[in-house]
Amino acid sequence: MVLRFKTVQKSFRNNEGEVPVLRDVSFTLEAGQTLALRGESGSGKSTLLHIAGALEAADAGRVWVSGRDLTTLDDSARAALRRTDIALVFQQFNLIPSLTVAANIAFQAALSGPVDMDHINQIADTLGLSSQMQKYPEALSGGQQQRAAIARAIAARPKLMLADEPTGNLDEDTANTVLEQMLNLVAQTGTALMVVTHSPAIAARMDRELHLKSGRLT
Repeated sequence: MVLRFKTVQKSFRNNEGEVPVLRDVSFTLEAGQTLALRGESGSGKSTLLHIAGALEAADAGRVWVSGRDLTTLDDSARAALRRTDIALVFQQFNLIPSLTVAANIAFQAALSGPVDMDHINQIADTLGLSSQMQKYPEALSGGQQQRAAIARAIAARPKLMLADEPTGNLDEDTANTVLEQMLNLVAQTGTALMVVTHSPAIAARMDRELHLKSGRLT
């Protein structure tokens, strides 16, 4: 089991007091499994993703990633887990503009250990990036930049990939291509994937689909 939530709760405070965002959320995600998380804006999807990625802490309940209980880890241990076991992909590509595509991918991989260029080149080939590796991000299309972001995220051989609307900035044809390549890569590596999306078409491509409504899974 790569990811497990058990009765997780999260609230934020505003001028009116505590506002519940997640209410008793429980689910699991296995290695090699893909999961779509859908829900209206403000339903708590991004908060759930951030908790799963060890970026935020739950107020109550427990969360395990690769068997590690996040509620028992300090900031340093959580950061170490993000480097080795968790990959994050967002709508914004967040590539380093002064580095080539190859260097962007290798930079992320180096954070978790020795860089395996054969592995990186295999990822690039799967994502159709082999001819773009020596280019800088500004020379790439949006779809190519998102593929580079996916390659960078998975180069460190994470156990869990978390993607927040990863094709939201792409046109439909490019989004379909990027999604297909990402799913092929996940299948090859056995990485568990959770995608936050508004798209029924993307959700239909995943093994499972969960809905958040008013902070509860339905």
